[in-house]
Parts: sequence; structure tokens; C-alpha cells
Amino acid sequence: MANTISKSMKILLILLGIVLLAFIGVQVYFLNTQSKIETYPFQVEQEYDEFEIRKYEATLFTSVKVPSSDYKKSSGQGFSILAGYIFGQNEQQEKIAMTAPVAMTLEDSMTMMFMVPKERKKANLPEPDDKQIKFTEVPAKRVAAIGFGGWANDEKIKKYKAKLIAALEAEGIEHTDRFYFLGYNAPFEVFNRKNEVIVDLP
Repeated sequence: MANTISKSMKILLILLGIVLLAFIGVQVYFLNTQSKIETYPFQVEQEYDEFEIRKYEATLFTSVKVPSSDYKKSSGQGFSILAGYIFGQNEQQEKIAMTAPVAMTLEDSMTMMFMVPKERKKANLPEPDDKQIKFTEVPAKRVAAIGFGGWANDEKIKKYKAKLIAALEAEGIEHTDRFYFLGYNAPFEVFNRKNEVIVDLP
């Protein structure tokens, strides 16, 4: 009996070891992949204790409007639609490189946006199969940005939006009502998760 238990424990430990190695391998892959992904270009204009002021370049995005203000629902639906497009659901069945961050407007009907790689122009992008997808030219702008780690949810986004508003008011910095959530990681990435709430400045 004891010998049987010992064998079962060995098998269990081996299986746990395999799972752990697979998990580590996946996370290392995500970390390596993330470092090579093209990101939304900006320059830091000024740093404060809780936030920073940035200048973003004019950039082209693919976008889709989702009729919900619920983060989990909107992010899942929006991501599925836009990811389908860049993974080949378009008239040329062409794959387009993933970029970061994924952006979402913070309003009653959220709009999710994927940045188009800088080498691509609107004129040579394939037409999406899903006609909900639009191409959006976002002009150069100044924003205030505050960051947080872990997995995002409605409560965290609301909390950091409020913190950003309070920090801007404390510094006497005016802002618009155009807030966005920026997410930098794939859903299954565990380490170095990065999220931001930004707001356009006048």
C-alpha cells in the first residue's frame, strides 16, 4: 500500500514539474515576444509623482465600437473582432503584425483600437471581412498618463481614473473628458503586467 502511494506521489510530482516547466516556458515566450512588439510612439514631456505628461505622434488605428461600458464584456468582444482582422479575416487573408497597447475609450459605448504598424498606410491595408471595423486616424496629442499593474477590471480602471483626475487637479492641469484605457499584455501573461489610464489634454 505504502509503495503504491509512493509511486502515485512520484507521478504527481513529475506531472506538476511538467506543468511548471510549461508555464515558465509560456511566460518566457510572452516576455520575449512583448519586447519585440511595436508600441504607440510617444515622448515624456514631464514626470510627476503619480503620473506623467506625454506627447503622442499622429497614428493610424483599426477600431471597433462595442455598445457597452463593461470592461470585461467590451474588451473580450472588441479584441475578438480586431484580432480576427489582423490574423487574416480580411479580403486578402493577410496577417498584420500585433502592436501594443490595446486601447479602449472609457465611455458608455467603448471603442477598442489596435495601432496599425507604422510601415503600413491606410491605402494599402486590406478591407476587413467584418464591416464593423473602421480605420481611425488619431492626430498628434498631449495626454496625462497613470499606470497600474496586475489584471485590469472596471473597479481598477475607475480607481485610477479618479486618481489621475485628482492628481491633475492638485497640479492645476486642465484636461478633457476623453479618457482611455491602455493594456499592454496578452490575457495569459502573468509577469510584468502593465496597464494605464490616459486622458487627452487641451
